[in-house]
Amino acid sequence: MIFNPTYECMERSDMEALQLFHLKETVRRAYEKVPHFKMAFDEAGVKPEDLKTLADLKNFPFARKKDLRENYPYGMLAVPMDDIVRIHASSGTTGKPTVVAYTKHDLEMWSEAMARLIAAAGGTKGDIAQISFGYGLFTGALGLHYGLEKLGAAVIPISAGNTEKQIMLMQDLWSTLLISTPSYALYMAEVMEEMGVTKDDIHLRVGLFGGEGSTDGMMAKIEEKLGILATENYGLSEIIGPGVSGNCYVKEGLHINEDLFYAEIIDPETGEVLPVGETGELVLTTLQKEGLPMIRYRTGDLTRLYDDPCPCGRKTRRMERVKGRSDDMLIIKGVNVFPSQIEEVLMGIPAIGPHYQLVLTTKNYTDQLEVQVELTDDSLLDDFQKLENLSRSVQHKLHTVLGLTCQVRLMEPKTLARTAGKAKRVVDNRVK
Repeated sequence: MIFNPTYECMERSDMEALQLFHLKETVRRAYEKVPHFKMAFDEAGVKPEDLKTLADLKNFPFARKKDLRENYPYGMLAVPMDDIVRIHASSGTTGKPTVVAYTKHDLEMWSEAMARLIAAAGGTKGDIAQISFGYGLFTGALGLHYGLEKLGAAVIPISAGNTEKQIMLMQDLWSTLLISTPSYALYMAEVMEEMGVTKDDIHLRVGLFGGEGSTDGMMAKIEEKLGILATENYGLSEIIGPGVSGNCYVKEGLHINEDLFYAEIIDPETGEVLPVGETGELVLTTLQKEGLPMIRYRTGDLTRLYDDPCPCGRKTRRMERVKGRSDDMLIIKGVNVFPSQIEEVLMGIPAIGPHYQLVLTTKNYTDQLEVQVELTDDSLLDDFQKLENLSRSVQHKLHTVLGLTCQVRLMEPKTLARTAGKAKRVVDNRVK
């Protein structure tokens, strides 16, 4: 089902004309209403009237997360507080949280964006959706909640945690859609096994996952264990929350809501705009957001865009699954390493479970990487030779992909911490 064919199936030339129309208005309003953007534009020597084509956007300055923190809490708003009806914020674990705010129009737009992506993944009015995201300042749960209601689906707002109850209600209430982080979905599958519940005892058919990065290997594990189609959606609170893009049922990239968000790919080092098809950092501009317009926001996420026709019939530009974050890249002994590379290797080894952790330390002034993984069968712990062979095999496969020798630590099943939210994959104990 295509929720809104007018925009999701719009011809490229018409879409670009619509984007330019909204972009001009957004840039003008940001310049007139938000002191930060006026100062940034003036320093860069550009004015709203300089934006005559979509290509002209490259002359405008970038926005970054630090801009929101420096203007905490409401300095980036383009409307009076009287017009704000919802406030969200990041966790603020590294300092002041980034505060984002929405007008009534923004919430309606957000619901529309999510309804499109849920329908693209296969969601329908007849579905019963179990939201296992934590409700609160985090944008994920409410973003999906209102999109599901706009689509007409029934919503179970169970929130995160209390996993055994999650599974009981999943069975009793006939949940057909699951909304959570990928890592929590894997944990739910693990608890199901402990409870003696199989994928044939539940009624799930589609998972809409987000809130953290994933790989093909992780999604395949979820599909195998839960018997569902595992899809991914993408967004960030500074732009809207979830709703920027998402998989359709074909799962060949994430369709972008292009009438609402304008996407660019830049070289993360130089800031130069790259052609469609090349991999770089994703930069997003809101096109219809009132409360907190964002011009050329550097997401830090590495991906690429492409225009190839999709079998689902949508004509919107797609983005590849995020490969990693430019600021999450680990440099170990001079080698650039992304956690997603390691995850892809681990997910392809049957004797290794889906939960892992990367521990970085310093020894003799040199960085060391230890990959901690759980065994799927604890009987291996009684056979030293098999353990040693498995450890060497994992180490060899990681070296082949990374070009780096790392230590592998095989652990008993269920040793590593589980979480209902974002999994903590990297522990950096290096000497600074």
